[in-house]
Amino acid sequence: MELHPYLHKVQFYETDGMSIVHHGNHILWMEEARTDFMDQLGWGYEKAVEAGIDFAVYSVSCAYKSMTRFGETVAVTMRVNKLQQAKMELGYTMTDAATGQVRAEGTSVHFFYDRAKGRPVSLKRALPEVYALLEACKEAEA
Repeated sequence: MELHPYLHKVQFYETDGMSIVHHGNHILWMEEARTDFMDQLGWGYEKAVEAGIDFAVYSVSCAYKSMTRFGETVAVTMRVNKLQQAKMELGYTMTDAATGQVRAEGTSVHFFYDRAKGRPVSLKRALPEVYALLEACKEAEA
């Protein structure tokens, strides 16, 4: 399955007085890209929530490589770095869509959480079809 980068046009409110994006917005773009990624897989995040499973954030990090400015379009490419039954690590590369220059790189680690039971769960058992989709993405990257 070919996945497309998530595109985000930088808005004025995301910038500081020098029209440079505030660093915290990159984390929000990573979240937007995750939602888009799940939609592209054919299993939108809302379907997982309806099934009672959350992809809870355990940790998130972002390294800034160059400034992003108002009006630019950022392409966020995602990959599944690691996948285990109860958690996964996703990787993100944010580039200027026009030039290809890397703006930032990040990771997020998620654990799969059963809302009804109030505890982590094996995604492989709870939603095997979603686990298989994520596993196929990891294998495609290898």
